[in-house]
Amino acid sequence: MALPAPNLDDRRFQDLVDDAKRLVQQRCPEWSDHNVSDPGVTLIETFAFMVDQLFYRLNRVPDLHYIKFLELIGVRQFPPVAARGYVTFWLSAPTPSAVNVAVGTEVATVRTEVEEAVVFRVDDALAIVPCELLLLRSQTAERAEASRSGAMVDHHEAVMRARRSAEQPLGSAVTLPCFAAVPAPSDALYVGLSDPVPRCAVALRFGCHIEGIGVDPTRPPLQWEAFDGREWQACEVERDSTGGLNRDGDVVLHVPAGHAASVIDGERAGWLRAVVVAAAEGQPPYSASPQIDSARAFTIGGTTTVLNAELVQREVLGVSAGVPGQRFVFQHGPMLPSAEPAVVETADGEGWEPWGEVDDFAESGADDRHVVVDRRGGEVLFGPQVRQPDGSLTQYGAVPPKGATIRVPSYAIGGGSRGDVGRGAISVLRSTIPFVSRVENRAAAAGGVDGETLEETKVRGPIILRTRNRAVTAEDYEHLAREAAPEVARVRCLAAGGGDADGVRVLIVPSAESDDVGRLRFEQLIPPVGVLERVSQYLDERRTLGARVSVEPPHYQGVTAVVRIRARPRYDPAEVERDGRRALYGYFHPITGGPNLTGWPFGRPVRVGELYAVLQGVPGIDYLEDTRLFPADPLTGERGESVTQILLDANALVFSYEHVLRVEA
Repeated sequence: MALPAPNLDDRRFQDLVDDAKRLVQQRCPEWSDHNVSDPGVTLIETFAFMVDQLFYRLNRVPDLHYIKFLELIGVRQFPPVAARGYVTFWLSAPTPSAVNVAVGTEVATVRTEVEEAVVFRVDDALAIVPCELLLLRSQTAERAEASRSGAMVDHHEAVMRARRSAEQPLGSAVTLPCFAAVPAPSDALYVGLSDPVPRCAVALRFGCHIEGIGVDPTRPPLQWEAFDGREWQACEVERDSTGGLNRDGDVVLHVPAGHAASVIDGERAGWLRAVVVAAAEGQPPYSASPQIDSARAFTIGGTTTVLNAELVQREVLGVSAGVPGQRFVFQHGPMLPSAEPAVVETADGEGWEPWGEVDDFAESGADDRHVVVDRRGGEVLFGPQVRQPDGSLTQYGAVPPKGATIRVPSYAIGGGSRGDVGRGAISVLRSTIPFVSRVENRAAAAGGVDGETLEETKVRGPIILRTRNRAVTAEDYEHLAREAAPEVARVRCLAAGGGDADGVRVLIVPSAESDDVGRLRFEQLIPPVGVLERVSQYLDERRTLGARVSVEPPHYQGVTAVVRIRARPRYDPAEVERDGRRALYGYFHPITGGPNLTGWPFGRPVRVGELYAVLQGVPGIDYLEDTRLFPADPLTGERGESVTQILLDANALVFSYEHVLRVEA
């Protein structure tokens, strides 16, 4: 509990007026007219107003002293953090050469009468590489098991007909089966592209006729994957107008970043494949293999990362006066945080000289070109000169020569929570790129954090004073990890275990935006490698001697609820089902779920009784007829046996994996 701060003077305007009138009655009783129109009353009220202002400022003195004390111990406000997202650049038509999207390319949301457009810039250069179909092969699970080499069936003729498809019509006299006569899990159709297409959107155009009967065309039991040279990675399916290779149409795939040219079955290509997977509950399997008449492949887009930031380049801050302790203010600040230290340059007629950023000048000598950058305040500070006890002066950090021009080569501005825009919000291409027709973000941008307020800084001050920038306790590690990466959602520190008394595990949960029903994709919970490296390096500099620190994501335990619900009369079952799913995804949420809506508590078990508590609060649900709880692997989707509770390790969180609700009217 905070100590009660005294109010230096609690008198207000009316108190001062009343006191003055009381003194008038005592000292000058003949003055009895105290109406508002009386000039004397006007003077009294003017005096009271001015003194009230003085009292207000006097009462702010403790706050001023506290803020100055925070500055004295080196506390600076956190700057805003920019949201990060993924934007797909769609081509107007396939091109014969690569289309390059350069770093700094700007995209934005639509400007409205209420809100300004939110601008994003490309953070990672993208090459949209053209490709064509080179090889088409198939392999059944039975043949792969029988042959050590896993020999495949070559469909060269179909490939050649695909190449001739632009010049002559296709016939259907020769068709090829994609899988075995009765497809089994692990049967696969292999597509070899002329070039690898990492981060690109590829259209596979198939000529098919309906033979793969039995499947639901909107949900076929197929998994599209890309080979990165070591393992197969799942591809995101943008659309599949073939209905599971059952009719003419396109399969548009988003190929992961690791896609590389590899040798499979003696042929080098950029390999993709469609694998038959075991049908899920309620999903009909193939009863016969689909038949393909022809196939083509071409690139129609690519995806790269964007940052809610604008770049300011070669900004001149001012001219040096040649004295210690100079301050220069950014014209556009505040500056966004960066993994790399900021660079300031000076020039006095002999070219630009770089000055490096340091946290403080404690270790800086008189010849060290060091600066301290206050990103939140938007200032650059040069080294001060400090008088020593013997009267001598010590210079901390070099002083730029008199008349030298001070500039910043580049820095980013923007950021904040307004950059956490929803899916599909980014649709405006502000930079011109040939052959690019439109842009879109297929997932919500996340990670934007507003700059720290003064009240938040005042709360953080005592914590910094206690830790002294050193990690000793678990709370110290968590606080410093948030200081290194303020954009993350949650941080948890615990002992490494396994007999390692000096081991520390710091678990990082990144910020992530849920979809319209509160669902997350598992890859959203994997922190970027750069964030883990930044936190690890920051803690390594501040850990106690001998401590071993591991920075990693927590373990996620998949949870699947299968519930049969009876809806109340006059309620739409589809709406009840949607609200019920939203309630389950919202409760079993690692970031915003749990009993307190602050994220699922680490290590808290999941009990089947909680399903009743969550769903009974949903309007439209009369009662639950059947409720089952299943553990699930969030990577493979494999579901375990029905249980009454799921126990979690101390470092584990829940992850909702495909809750299934069946609502009966």
